[in-house]
This record gives sequence, C-alpha cells and structure tokens, in this order.
Amino acid sequence: MSYQATEQVLDKHKRIALVAHDNQKSALAKWCEDNKSILKRHFLLGTGTTSKLIAEATGLPVKGFKSGPLGGDQQIGARIAQSEIDMLIFFWDPLEAQPHDPDVKALLRIAVVYDIPVANNRATADFLISSPYMNEEYRHQVLNYDKVLEERVKNLNAK
Repeated sequence: MSYQATEQVLDKHKRIALVAHDNQKSALAKWCEDNKSILKRHFLLGTGTTSKLIAEATGLPVKGFKSGPLGGDQQIGARIAQSEIDMLIFFWDPLEAQPHDPDVKALLRIAVVYDIPVANNRATADFLISSPYMNEEYRHQVLNYDKVLEERVKNLNAK
C-alpha cells in the first residue's frame, strides 16, 4: 500500500507553540529568555499560564490559549491540523501524572501526523532552535491521510 504525500512549507517565520506542565513552566520561560533573540523573529503561541509567564520573562508577544486541562492542548492540536502551527516546544514532566494525559498524548500524536518538529526537553529544543531551518523556508512531505482513510474504507468494503 503506497500513499501520496503532500508538500508542506514552513515559512522562514515559524509559528511556534509553547507548552509546559506546571513543574516545567519556569524551565521553558528560562529557555525562551535565553533564546529571545531568535524567538523574536517568529510568532509565539502558548497555553494558559505558560504563555503569560513567557511573555513576562521575555517581553515578547505570545498569543495565549486556554490552560491545557481546560482545552488549550486541543486548541493547539486543532491549529496544527489546520497548518497554523509549525513547531511545538512542549516541556513536559515525565515524573508526574497529569489529569489531562489523554489530551497531551493527542497533541503529541497530531504533531507526528502533521510532521512538525517537536521538542519535549531543553536539549531537543536547543537543537531545533539552532537548526539552519529556523531562519529559512522548509519544505517537507506529509502523508496524505485523506488518501490513507479512503483506501482503508475501500479495502473494508471489498471484504
């Protein structure tokens, strides 16, 4: 079974979603402060308190959504699906259970489906932000899931 891919283009000015669990919010705000000179060239979005903390720490504008447990993760996921977010920086806490863990997993899944860069810790975020692709357009192939579903339905109906 082979599926067609569609070309996606990430503009040189990236739309970066910033998300952090409670125990990681200060670490993400610090990372943003350390990388302010790069981040100021991009459009920043974030969930609830995280967006406010980053805006306060950096002085940069950050479009805020709802808190993660109140639907913010889903709002960001929807924008990824609509090609309105190019990158996800999500400092999550691997040592603490989250009441909205299914939302977190859904957000990470949708980021993989739409093949956007994702960092879940500082080291990966450092690698992403220092990539030459941060300052230029990036073209990549994304699996056409409409075709995948169409073929699966066709195969089910053939049985």
